[in-house]
Amino acid sequence: MTLRVLAAMSGGVDSAVAAARAAEAGYDVTGVHMALSSNPQSYRTGARGCCTLEDSRDARRAADVIGIPFYVWDLAERFHQDVVEDFVSEYAAGRTPNPCLRCNEKIKFAALLDRAVALGFDAVCTGHYARWEGGVLRRAVDEAKDQSYVLAVCTPEQLARALFPLGDTTKAGIRAEAERRGLTVADKPDSHDICFIADGDTRAFLAERLGAAPGPIVDADGTTVGEHEGAYGFTIGQRKGLKLGRPAADGKARYVLDISPVTNTVTVGPREALDVVEISAERPVWLGEVPAGAFGCQVQLRAHGEVYDCTAEVDGDRVRLRLAEAARGVAAGQAAVLYAGDRVLGSATIDGTVRASA
Repeated sequence: MTLRVLAAMSGGVDSAVAAARAAEAGYDVTGVHMALSSNPQSYRTGARGCCTLEDSRDARRAADVIGIPFYVWDLAERFHQDVVEDFVSEYAAGRTPNPCLRCNEKIKFAALLDRAVALGFDAVCTGHYARWEGGVLRRAVDEAKDQSYVLAVCTPEQLARALFPLGDTTKAGIRAEAERRGLTVADKPDSHDICFIADGDTRAFLAERLGAAPGPIVDADGTTVGEHEGAYGFTIGQRKGLKLGRPAADGKARYVLDISPVTNTVTVGPREALDVVEISAERPVWLGEVPAGAFGCQVQLRAHGEVYDCTAEVDGDRVRLRLAEAARGVAAGQAAVLYAGDRVLGSATIDGTVRASA
């Protein structure tokens, strides 16, 4: 029996080649473009944004070249509720969310996969750079493009119905293959940043939805050194755009150390005060047996970020991580993804840290 595969086609080169490879492998492939914006723009701005009319047309042209059926599914309402509104509420609460993780969790491997299964499809194919082998999620061969981090929030049951045809190839190889296949998206720029903020101005996007909320910016000793228009416009570790009224005593740059939505206060201080040595996280998702006791592993704290050696300890629905060396810019709301080499062990959402200065 031929496997029925639904190929998620964003209009970019990666998903187009993934769909082509799935069709070439003999699967019964149908392409689908997810319309995630209720009012899509006609054109994207450079490499920013996605879900434009241009993207849907590029996806359709790619499906025609591959020779597979193609449909557009309207998931705008679900995307707005589960990704955009979550993004805004997380910033309002002083946390730093990753909307790509939420999109994978709630849209691509929940809404899309659930609908695909209901329609009789066996699997969903995407252009993610990762490998799912024998029930194990691994990093892609191209470490610079690896996306296992943003897939780590998915459950084993969801990943078991996923195909990642690009995990064994570099990005350069994918573009060359797209050109050989006659796909017009071979040279199309990758989308980056936050797809639903096309101009890249996150602070303005949040201000439009949350309104002005002036408050103080204070030094670690509580001295007011500036004012802000909304604490939601800052992230832990931020240096630029602080607009402080007075320089630090030592003349060095200051960074955001803490964001308190309750008091509407942003605290700044020296870079070394950002050093984090312990992390607590909640709502773990394990891709295999739940680990017992303490164990050594590696942790990645942001997409394409550094990897740190650590000791992890699991206590029910909580995970504590002790880092071998300090990490900076760690914020509540981010995902901590645990690895053993190139294998993903699981993920959890950061809700607290202990700094070296403490």
